[in-house]
Amino acid sequence: MASIIKSLKLLSDPTRLRILTLLHLRALSVAELQEILGMGQSRISTQLSLLKSAGLVSDERSGKNNMYTASLPLELTRITTQASAEIQEVPADKVALNHILGKRKDYARAYFDELAGRFGKDYVPGRSWKALAEALIKVLNYRQVADLGAGEGTLSQLLAQRAEKVIAIDLSPKMVEYAQNLAIANGLHNLEFRLGDIENPPIDENSVDLAILSQALHHAEYPQRAIDSAFRILCPGGRLIILDLLQHNFEEARELYADRWLGFSESQLSAMLDKAGFTEIETLIADKEDSPPKFQTLLAIGKR
Repeated sequence: MASIIKSLKLLSDPTRLRILTLLHLRALSVAELQEILGMGQSRISTQLSLLKSAGLVSDERSGKNNMYTASLPLELTRITTQASAEIQEVPADKVALNHILGKRKDYARAYFDELAGRFGKDYVPGRSWKALAEALIKVLNYRQVADLGAGEGTLSQLLAQRAEKVIAIDLSPKMVEYAQNLAIANGLHNLEFRLGDIENPPIDENSVDLAILSQALHHAEYPQRAIDSAFRILCPGGRLIILDLLQHNFEEARELYADRWLGFSESQLSAMLDKAGFTEIETLIADKEDSPPKFQTLLAIGKR
């Protein structure tokens, strides 16, 4: 257990308070803290080392960086929150943090802009037609469908052949433009593409019977928000289908495919669905790839 006296002494420093306030909101790298705080790498690393030695922060390797997170006891979290209110730089720090998180999304957006028009020709981890078939077999009747994180719309086009209306959401303007033109060319007038974020899709509440997150959740900054939003747009009795990568250790996926998360475990997805309010939750491993790094596709289903 961390020494209370040592912890309080560390918390008396404004810079360390600013760091802890940020890390309480989001896991950040040293480089991101540098950009937010406008301080040198050496200074921030020194402060993080002190906080880590006192057990007030923890770190985890993510690609090329260590990501730091606050790990304060509840009592010290309250003190930190109250004390940070006295530091005039904290509001600006939070604005800068939002900017950093926006840049993370911009990186993913740029990646998918580059893929527009050739997405179906390139390898994408976890894109398995067997896995898609497993998912679609689970749902026999649907009218209004939301394809969240639709990309070029391959799945959306398949769904549009049976559904009355399909709304496809993607954050890449180029991808949306390409996919909408493709849908029109194929005569799929019941397929509409909209520019938007899966964490807050531009779809009315209680308006769709089926929502799908196919290999999209691991690109979300906050996966729980995406699942919560899916719950919001579903009608009572509607279902959410998630196809994503099973948790893996292929770190290169972060740079190769702009992945934010290295997949999810069955228990993680089940817990997120439960937290959002879904019932009748099912999970299973839908597919296993033979070639390295041997990605596995996880299927999860929940009912609103």
